[in-house]
Amino acid sequence: MANLDQHLAVFSQAMNMRTQRHQVLASNIANADTPGYKARDFSFESAMQNALAGRASSGVALARTASGHFAGGSGGGYAAIQFRKETQSAVDGNTVDMDVERTQIAENALQYQILAQFISEKFKGVRSALSSTSS
Repeated sequence: MANLDQHLAVFSQAMNMRTQRHQVLASNIANADTPGYKARDFSFESAMQNALAGRASSGVALARTASGHFAGGSGGGYAAIQFRKETQSAVDGNTVDMDVERTQIAENALQYQILAQFISEKFKGVRSALSSTSS
């Protein structure tokens, strides 16, 4: 069962990273007409390596100027969100390229579906193994 737990933990973390990336890409699309907006993204591979190693991405430390303030930090995320390299820049300074965003969001959604299928197949295998031993 430890093997199953390990697989599910990895798949779960990967799905969380895909969900987070989908949110970042959707934010880019939503701000395609916002003057001065800079498109953002993160490396899924780096985020997964950080997640599996238990390392949160380095963020900006917030100063506590009063004893009642909560300690702030990077939010414990594993993905280091960065500005995407410009492929085109609008006159208003917006760097969102809708063709790039559509391609990235479609690829990310496909990868998410593949992960969901892997998890489904893993549970089918477990169900099959359990039903064959109980018969």
